[in-house]
Amino acid sequence: MAKIVRRQEYIDKVTKHLGREVVIVLTGQRRIGKSCLLRQLRETFCDDPTANIIYIDKERHEHDAIRTYEQLNDYIAARLSATAHNYIMIDEVQEIEGFERSVRSFRTEPHTDIIITGSNARMLSSELSTIIAGRYKEVYIHPLSYNEFTEFHDLDNSDRSLQLYLQYGGMPALRVVGLGDDATDYLRDIYNTILLKDVILRNKIRNIAFLENLTTFIADNSGKLFSANNISRYMKAQGETVTTTAVINYIRYLTDAFILRRVKRYDIHGKRLLETNEKMFFEDHGLRNAIVGGRREGDIEKVIEGVVCQHLVCSGLKVSVGQLQNGEVDFVCTASDGSRAYVQVAFIIADEATREREFGSLRRISDNYPKYVVSMTPLLTTTNTAGIIHIPLRSFLNTPFKVRDKRFAGVTL
Repeated sequence: MAKIVRRQEYIDKVTKHLGREVVIVLTGQRRIGKSCLLRQLRETFCDDPTANIIYIDKERHEHDAIRTYEQLNDYIAARLSATAHNYIMIDEVQEIEGFERSVRSFRTEPHTDIIITGSNARMLSSELSTIIAGRYKEVYIHPLSYNEFTEFHDLDNSDRSLQLYLQYGGMPALRVVGLGDDATDYLRDIYNTILLKDVILRNKIRNIAFLENLTTFIADNSGKLFSANNISRYMKAQGETVTTTAVINYIRYLTDAFILRRVKRYDIHGKRLLETNEKMFFEDHGLRNAIVGGRREGDIEKVIEGVVCQHLVCSGLKVSVGQLQNGEVDFVCTASDGSRAYVQVAFIIADEATREREFGSLRRISDNYPKYVVSMTPLLTTTNTAGIIHIPLRSFLNTPFKVRDKRFAGVTL
């Protein structure tokens, strides 16, 4: 029997919100493991003799007949207990028309918790939030971190494991598929499914060729500053006339489906977010790699930057691109208490010119917030040069990152 790997961090996030009369929403990219997490939660509640579990999986045939909120109401009402604690759990709830009405109705039932999953951000922004504004708690499920990746695939913490992670990313089902040519085919299938179900069909897109070209263009240029105007001009130069408005809408569809993450620019000297230009990264770098194809020799810096961005976000930090008067810092990371850190990302720092480029931008920042450079420089151990801490990528990914990370405090050259 296959080993079950629990993502305990997310289970803990869910359980701390139980009993508060809020709807708990597990959200994130399709095939990211929300259904598995919901099943693990069900198994946890099964150990409680006072629990009454009402479990609906819209991807299973026995629940296919539940297509409207009226049918959902009937199904739940017939199984609700007046004496036990009810756990209403619905997987892929967006497949039920008007589901938010049922959620609103049953949320206030005594001794009842509701946990639902969904694969599209608009489920929250337009449907759920307008009906029960302020009465739900989103738990966002990310792709596997590097540590989770090694646990899922029974790998040690080594450069070889890091290489596999950089190539194939963090989709949990790769544990069954394996890490090889089949993995790339599987990732392409996931991408096509998300594109069809969560972007094309949901938004009634007709210009599918443009959507695919746009996604490929962003994958090829991941980590570069974008603007809708620049993308529109580029597409016109390739013989495809699209308006700036169309570009903006299509990018929003891709972010709503959790394919892309948008990272805005932050004026470090002016201490404000900038409205023009932004970077875009794929939520899962394995999907990005499957789209562009090949191995990572030619685009490793783009992959590393995306991996670092994802790790910072998963660590609970708000992430922006740092804008200086004469340069850029890859990431400005802001914690919930307002404290910050600056992170610069490089592949290999092999000469003084590269060192000056990567460290120089950080030296031009006059405040005293921590400054870090993350790279894959061979034989690197963590060092501190004039207050700028240089960290090997694998060490950086080992645990969640803090703006003042105690792992690297006191490091001396």
